[in-house]
Amino acid sequence: MTARTTTGDAGATTVPAATLALGDDALVLAQRLGEWAGGAPVLEEEVALANIALDLLGQARVLLSLVGDEDELAYLREERAFRNCQLVEQPNGDFAHTIARQLYFSTYQHLLYRRLAAGDSPLAGLAAKAVKEVAYHQDHAEHWTLRLGDGTEESHRRMQAACDALWRYTGELFQPLDGLDLDTEAMERAWLDSVTAVLGRATLTVPPGPRTGAWSASAGRQGLHTESFGRMLAEMQHLHRSHPGASW
Repeated sequence: MTARTTTGDAGATTVPAATLALGDDALVLAQRLGEWAGGAPVLEEEVALANIALDLLGQARVLLSLVGDEDELAYLREERAFRNCQLVEQPNGDFAHTIARQLYFSTYQHLLYRRLAAGDSPLAGLAAKAVKEVAYHQDHAEHWTLRLGDGTEESHRRMQAACDALWRYTGELFQPLDGLDLDTEAMERAWLDSVTAVLGRATLTVPPGPRTGAWSASAGRQGLHTESFGRMLAEMQHLHRSHPGASW
């Protein structure tokens, strides 16, 4: 099955739905992490978050270029045309919130790219290059989860609250993607084992809420997004839409 995406003057291009979804995941999370520029807790973290954002932006450019014109896809699509999971669009919140989001997503992305790199998918080449980057993203998130969870009483409280708040968005990560032949159930079990181990070492508890079902997020892949996404998209697209056709 394929997805059809309209890309401005380029017309309609038929592409595997998975390519667009993974590209949107990386693009949106890169934008969110970029919002920390000038506001991270310490200078070293500002550089680290910026580097992770640049890694994700590089992945997004490759993936979206397989779909059509990367600039048109990033800056001219409407909200309902984006296929990213709802987890990556969640606002940064405090630093603990950003770290919990990164822990959940980078653990998933690392599992995904390892499997794609070992297979014969058209995305195997990209995955083989990206898996080392994503391993760093995961390590960075795990480090801060441990540091905050097993730190002060306040840092522990905030880290637990962040993990709890974002838990309902994680089930969507393991919805099957058209165009990719993956054992998503096995991936989900591996993800849960990895995240549970990290939370345990950080003296945090696995959130009690559901990850699937009526009270979980599951519609980002169908183009339904949370309220904050529209505001983020408007900011991301403003300059390009204000000066159509402009070049440096």
